[in-house]
Amino acid sequence: MSMEASELQDLSDDADYAASQQQGSASMMRCDSEKRSSSSEHEGAELIYLKDNVAIHPTQFASERISGRLKLTKQDSTLYLSWTPYKGQTSNAKLSEKDRSLYTITAVPFTEVRSIRRHTPALGWQYVIVVLSSGLAFPPLYFYNGGVREFLAMVKQHVFLARSSEDANVFLVNDFQSPLQRTLSSLALPSSLPVASGQSSYPSDGGSSSENQGRTSAGADNRVSQYGVRKQKSHDPTRDLSIHLLEKFSLVTKFARETTTQLFSENNGFGSVDKRWNNQPVHNYPEKLSNIAEEKHHESSHSYPEKEPLYDEEPPIDLVDVPADPLEFNKLSLVWGKPRQPPMGHKEFTAFLDSEGRVVESKALRERVFYGGIEHQLRREVWPFLLGYYAFDSTYAEREYLRAVKKMEYATLKQQWQSISPEQAKRFTKYRERKGLIDKDVVRTDRAFEYYEGDDNLNVNIMRDILLTYSFYNFDLGYCQGMSDYLSPIMFVMEDESESFWCFVALMERVGPNFNRDQNGMHTQLFALSKLVELLDGPLHNYFKQNDCLNYFFCFRWILIQFKREFEYEKTMQLWEVLWTHYLSEHLHLYVCVAILKRCRSKIMGEQMDFDTLLKFINELSGHIDLDSTVRDAEALCICAGENGAASIPPGTPPSLPLDDGILYPQDDDVL
Repeated sequence: MSMEASELQDLSDDADYAASQQQGSASMMRCDSEKRSSSSEHEGAELIYLKDNVAIHPTQFASERISGRLKLTKQDSTLYLSWTPYKGQTSNAKLSEKDRSLYTITAVPFTEVRSIRRHTPALGWQYVIVVLSSGLAFPPLYFYNGGVREFLAMVKQHVFLARSSEDANVFLVNDFQSPLQRTLSSLALPSSLPVASGQSSYPSDGGSSSENQGRTSAGADNRVSQYGVRKQKSHDPTRDLSIHLLEKFSLVTKFARETTTQLFSENNGFGSVDKRWNNQPVHNYPEKLSNIAEEKHHESSHSYPEKEPLYDEEPPIDLVDVPADPLEFNKLSLVWGKPRQPPMGHKEFTAFLDSEGRVVESKALRERVFYGGIEHQLRREVWPFLLGYYAFDSTYAEREYLRAVKKMEYATLKQQWQSISPEQAKRFTKYRERKGLIDKDVVRTDRAFEYYEGDDNLNVNIMRDILLTYSFYNFDLGYCQGMSDYLSPIMFVMEDESESFWCFVALMERVGPNFNRDQNGMHTQLFALSKLVELLDGPLHNYFKQNDCLNYFFCFRWILIQFKREFEYEKTMQLWEVLWTHYLSEHLHLYVCVAILKRCRSKIMGEQMDFDTLLKFINELSGHIDLDSTVRDAEALCICAGENGAASIPPGTPPSLPLDDGILYPQDDDVL
C-alpha cells in the first residue's frame, strides 16, 4: 500500500471525517470529476482538492458564519489555496454581499504560507488557521463536515510539511526555506541608520543628548568618522518598497487581527511556555518596589523633563482621555535611572586587569560598560569578553593561543563549502538555497554605510564567507535573514575574519533561537513582553487587549534583531554592548521595548490606534528614538519590576542560554 493511501485511510479515529463520509462530502471522491472546471480560476491549473461547507466566522456567533468552498489547485509545480464564500447563503443579515466577498481567499501560493495550525476543540467543529510568511493569518477555516486530516494529507503530498517540535498541532510549510526570512522581509525598512542621522526627536532627558553626542564623537576613532557617513540619495527604492509592503501588510491585517491575537493566546502561539506561565498571577506594585523606587530616586539627582512629543510637529489632540501611567500615579515616575557616563577608555579598562590579563572584577566591568559604553577603539578588545568568546579569567597568553587555534578551526570549516564543486552543488539543494539567500542579503546589508559600500567591496565578500561558513558550522539552523544584521557591526569592530566569525558564533548561541524555524524563541519573548507590559502598565496592556494587539507582533523586529534598524550604526553598537553586559537582566531588551511603548502610550491610546495603525507607527519610530533616555527608562522599569518582572519571563527565554543540550532546530518528517 502506498504511503499516500495509508495516510488517507488512517482516518478512522476522526469522528468529523467519519460523519462527512456518511453525508457524502468526501472531497477526494469528487476531485476527478471536477478537475476540468478548474480552468475558471486560472488557466492551466489543476484542481487537487475541493471541500464544501468550510466556513469563516466574522463574529463570535456561530449563527453568523459565512460558508464557502475550499480548494487546492496546482499550476507550474506551485500549490495554491483558495476559499470562496457561497453567494446568498448566509444567516447573517448584517453582512452584505460586498462585505462577505472581502473574506475571499484568492489563490494564495503555499510559498507564502508559513504554517498551518490544527484545532480540535472538545466541543465544536475542527478548524485550521493558515499563517502567512508575514506572521499574520487568515481567519480560521471551520470544517463543518470534518476532514481536517484529509486536507493536511493532501497538502503534504505537494509541499514539504513538518510538524513543529513545540506544538504537535502546528505544521510548518516549506520549512527548508525558513519562513522567518520572509517574515523579516515583510517588515523590512531601509537598512540600519547611519552613524549620525541628525537630531533625534524622541523624548530626551534634558540636555544630556547633546552632551552624549559630543562624548560619542570624541570617543569614536577615525574609522567611525571615515565609515560613518551615509551618502544622501535623492531616491531610495528600499524606502518605497517598505511603504508598499506596509500597505499590503495593512490590508492583510484587517482580516487577521482576531486570528493573530488568538495565535499568541489560548496556548496557541507559545507552545508549552504559555501552559506553564499564562496562569501566573500578575502582581501590582507592592510596597517593596515602591521602597526600591524611592531609594533609587534619592540616589540620583537627575530627573527627566516632562515627556515631549515624538515628532517635531505639533502633537495631535488626543481623541480620548488616556488612563494615567500607573508608575506616575503611584509616584514612581521614571526619573531615577542613573545618568550615563563617558565611554570607558583603554586606560580605565586596563585597571580591571591583573598583571597576566585576567579581568579581576567582571561584575564591576560589566557595570561600567552598562552605564557608559566603550570607546570605539577599545571595542575590539572588550566585545569578545561581553559575548563570551573570551573568558573573563583568561590570561593574555591564553587568549592569544585561543585566537591561533580558532583561526585554524575557522579555516577548516570554511574549506567545507569552498571544496564543493559545481557538479556537487547541483545535487546539494540546501547548500544552493542557503548560498542564494546569503548572496542576496549581503549585497543589501548596510550598503549605505561606507564600510560596506561600492561594487566588489571586500568586506561584503568577507561577510558572505562568514555567513556561509556559519551555515555549515550550525547546519541545523543554517542561515536566516536578519543574521547579517548581527554580523555587520561585529565585522566592523573586530576587523578580522576569524575573530568576527567566532564572536558571531558566541552571539548566535544566545540569539540563535530568534531564528528557530518554528519561531518559538520569538513567541516566548513576545509572550514575556506582554507579561511585562501587563505588570508595569496595566492600562496600556488592557488597551492592547481591547484592540486585538495582545500578540505584540508590532515589536517583532525590535526583538528579532535587537533594535538594529531603529538606531543609527554607532548607537546600535552602544545599545548592544549595554545589553551584552547582562548587568541588571539578561532580558533588558524586553524592558527597552516596554520603555519605548510607555513613552508612546499617550499617542497610541489617545489616537485609538488599531493593529494596522500601530504597526505603521512603530515602524516609523525608526530613527526617532533617543537611546540614552530609553536605556535609563529600561533600567528604571527593570528595577521597579524586580522579582515579579523576572518571574514574568519563562526560563530559557532568549538570549538566555538553552536550558539543556537538546536539539534546538529539529527536523521532523513525521507530520500527520
